[in-house]
Amino acid sequence: MRVCVITDNRMIHENFRKLIQAPRYQDTVFDFFCSVNSQCGNENLRQQGNLPARSVCLAEAGEAFFRQYDLFLSLHCKQMFPAALVNSRRCVNVHPGYNPYNRGWYPQVFAILNKLPVGVTIHEMDEKLDHGPVIVRREVAVHSWDTSYDVYNRIQQMEIQLLEEYLPVLLSGDYQTFVPDTQGNMNREQDFQKLCRLDLNRQITWREAIDLLRAMTFDGYQNAYFYDEENNKVYIEVHLSR
Repeated sequence: MRVCVITDNRMIHENFRKLIQAPRYQDTVFDFFCSVNSQCGNENLRQQGNLPARSVCLAEAGEAFFRQYDLFLSLHCKQMFPAALVNSRRCVNVHPGYNPYNRGWYPQVFAILNKLPVGVTIHEMDEKLDHGPVIVRREVAVHSWDTSYDVYNRIQQMEIQLLEEYLPVLLSGDYQTFVPDTQGNMNREQDFQKLCRLDLNRQITWREAIDLLRAMTFDGYQNAYFYDEENNKVYIEVHLSR
């Protein structure tokens, strides 16, 4: 069996590499790719760690590329899989969200704001974003003292756990799926960008303000900002402790 693994997440990629070292996977060939311009495709980062050696644009790859593989695994891949691929090959997505809620970008951010469930979903892919029959999904907790970064780390640990549990059946196809009762909701990158700029004249409750700021706080990134009276752009994040 030959599997195409496409990932743009260094942590998930490194843990998946360790997982497939088990003897039970020795007869399976895993080829690793990342999206074009992905951080995982950065040559300097590849030299620092065990990262994908090749990048691929699925929209341009074509049928000859698709035919090489029995299974496509999306592990935090930022590309939309084209219809020609999802309709001809089994494609499975490991999504850092609890489908059908907050499909799309930054599920943990919107879960803090709209109080919908968040977690991990492994599902077969169709032509829609983060959509298709669910193989397994598992919710993670969101506490009042969590930032987006805290929730995301919890989600990643759950992703690794579910991959350890379900990889054998993902490879064999010996699983059952179900379709959620509702289409849920979806958020785009532009929805996140709208949240980043804070309106200092907006009237909201303390609860809403704290939720917004903790949802936008993610270590290593500057997200929420405002402009002061002198037109200085000022970034803001919060620290919470129980």
